[in-house]
Amino acid sequence: MAKGFSGGVHPPEEKHTEKTSIEAMPLPKRVYIPFSQHTGKPARPLVEKGAEVKVGTKIGEADGFISSPVHSSISGKVVDIKRHPHPVVGESLCCIIESDNQDEWEQGVKVKQNYESLTREELLQIIKDAGIVGLGGAAFPTYVKLSPPKEKKIDTLIINGCECEPMLTADHRLILEYPMGIIEGARIFQRILDAPRLIFAVEDNKLDAAQILKKEGVEVVILKTKYPQGAEKQLIKAVLNREVPRGGLPMDVGCVVQNVGTAYAAFQAAKYRKPLIDRVVTVTGDGVKEPKNLLVRIGTRAIDVINHCGGYTNPPKKIIFGGPMMGIAQFSEEVPVIKGTSGIIVWTSSPTFQEGPCVRCASCIDVCPMGLMPTEIYKFVQNRNFQEAEKFGALDCIECGCCAFSCPAKIPLVHYIKFGKAEIRRLKQK
Repeated sequence: MAKGFSGGVHPPEEKHTEKTSIEAMPLPKRVYIPFSQHTGKPARPLVEKGAEVKVGTKIGEADGFISSPVHSSISGKVVDIKRHPHPVVGESLCCIIESDNQDEWEQGVKVKQNYESLTREELLQIIKDAGIVGLGGAAFPTYVKLSPPKEKKIDTLIINGCECEPMLTADHRLILEYPMGIIEGARIFQRILDAPRLIFAVEDNKLDAAQILKKEGVEVVILKTKYPQGAEKQLIKAVLNREVPRGGLPMDVGCVVQNVGTAYAAFQAAKYRKPLIDRVVTVTGDGVKEPKNLLVRIGTRAIDVINHCGGYTNPPKKIIFGGPMMGIAQFSEEVPVIKGTSGIIVWTSSPTFQEGPCVRCASCIDVCPMGLMPTEIYKFVQNRNFQEAEKFGALDCIECGCCAFSCPAKIPLVHYIKFGKAEIRRLKQK
């Protein structure tokens, strides 16, 4: 077993849907597809109101190097292009498509291809054109990650199957149900990167998934279950004992990390020319009647997904997109599932805490996986001393929430640090 990384916490796992097979959700009547679903510049709209589209029709073009195209997830008519609630940025430009219930695919999509004979450049172009982004949550355009500078030689590709967030089981089920597709996608990445070594990283609470991967002959490293094991820098430290330098990237230590869902999407793109128009989402929490792992079309509203799971048990107090540690609480049930949506959590009660004074216990320092001093950064931010906050590494914070989780005074440390990071960047731009 690998050594692991310093810091981290052990929140209750509550993975109640780990035995629940992936179920394809029926076609939504309408989808609300944002042009901003990835890290970087939003896609540039290619369609207008009234346009007829099919499944896989490109409706938004990548607008710059760090950007990604967007495709229609159903067939039908574009009824509007306007701003709509967004699960990450609050509101964004969105393509609203009314279904014709035909589910007709764009010509050339879902046709088997002999991808094994393609060059690395051709495979990279397919991944770019398919709009594939990191499905672990960050949604960074995958083709950019697979295009390191020539001087950054990649010797190891790590496929992240940790799924360290509590409650989420989508990646676990993907490995159990589609292992060959994930492995083939990983090998496509390995070929593009020309990386000699391919490693699958799985936590020890998913030994059944690790066993399936091992049977297929790939190298599997089993890691002790700990949050945030799936964060790139922590995963590289745990698997290879390499430390990504401050302000650096995994490529600086010869690594690239990709999520299992991203690998499976790449396989589907290469073999079937299928763009990223759906993803597996864990729907769980005490507020939903039938927790499930669902294959959901991009653009499906949260309320439609919840209704397919039997609806609410009681009026919800909180709906979270993502996991309970790093997820984002939503202000509307109208927000759509986007490429980075790994889970929808519905809670009927939400504990409230009274923020107390810092008792200088250093719990937040002990658990910080980045080796920061959250309590010091928090004080600088409180006093609007953003220059000192930056010196103490505010921008290195990965916003995992370990500090706030462990704080006996219930100080929302990660909220303060997120605010501080935003202000530091704003002042730099100014």
